[in-house]
Amino acid sequence: QVQLVESGGGLVQAGGSLRLSCTASLRPFSLYTMAWFRQASGEEREFVAAISWDGRRTAYGDSTEGRFTISRDDAKSTVYLQMMSARPEDTSVYYCAAPRNTASVLYSRESEYAYWGQGARVTVSS
Repeated sequence: QVQLVESGGGLVQAGGSLRLSCTASLRPFSLYTMAWFRQASGEEREFVAAISWDGRRTAYGDSTEGRFTISRDDAKSTVYLQMMSARPEDTSVYYCAAPRNTASVLYSRESEYAYWGQGARVTVSS
């Protein structure tokens, strides 16, 4: 059974930084596109970022590009989301996601992802 486990959530002040981690049991992890989504209370799930299997390509949502950075460490089967210049509107539960199959496509739609973590709550105080 595939497991994705997020960590690193918590409280951060506006303008501050926070790094989320997601460790996956996918094998081989190095061949999977990985992504982050987020869902604020009462809102739909929103695409945050994705990274290709080789780490050479990334994609970001409109609200996070330029402030967030996605990266991966295949030796640790872990994908990261570095949040910078945090804003109160970044307050959400952040989810790590992986597609069912290996591919070179950077999916941004929730429906393209089959595996999800349990979520990490991030609260940005103003």
